[in-house]
Amino acid sequence: MTLEPSIRLLLISTSSVYGGAYLDHAEAEIRDHIASARRVLFVPYALADRDAYYATARARFERMGFGCDPIHVGDPAANVARAEAIFIGGGNTFRLLKALHDSGLIAPIRDRVLAGMPFIGTSAGTNVACPTIRTTNDMPIVEPPSLSALNLFPWQINPHYLDPNPSANNMVETREERLLQYLEENEAPVLGLREGCMVRVAGGEAWLRGTESARLFRRGVAPLEIAPPARLPI
Repeated sequence: MTLEPSIRLLLISTSSVYGGAYLDHAEAEIRDHIASARRVLFVPYALADRDAYYATARARFERMGFGCDPIHVGDPAANVARAEAIFIGGGNTFRLLKALHDSGLIAPIRDRVLAGMPFIGTSAGTNVACPTIRTTNDMPIVEPPSLSALNLFPWQINPHYLDPNPSANNMVETREERLLQYLEENEAPVLGLREGCMVRVAGGEAWLRGTESARLFRRGVAPLEIAPPARLPI
């Protein structure tokens, strides 16, 4: 898959970083990414209390000067059809993907984004922009009919990527070890997004933005550190 010039994505590792409030670290990128929109359609499916999650997102986007509508009130597919921009929030990726499949929203969302509608994802919302959710950190608390996701971005992403802690007194697998195991069975590269960094896609190019570097894992190649701002080698 190549990056179509029409695709506009903002894929954020986390909705908040240590010491900051909800979406503070990404506000400037969000404002610029959806500058042409007046309202954003929010997808709260990754958390159990959808109404409370929507209230949080609505308050934050209103402070940025945008209206915010809930996908889960009324007809979700019709809401997608008339949306100006879409934001899929974080939480549990399995619950999110199951809800998208169960609501028949995979194709409608994908079609609108391919046609140029701006897409924002944080954490689980970033996971579902990838070909599959096989590189999520989350527990499979529910079982979606498939691990296939929106396939808007050609690489897998691992949000909240953590480096090994040499002082930890345990034998737990590191995140790097788990991603290398993924590559033993799968071809798609994985971008480990540390908290504080994000990917911006527009005009057929993908750029790493934010304050932290990312780590790119590819089969048969040593992991590559990428510091922002940098064009990603897609």
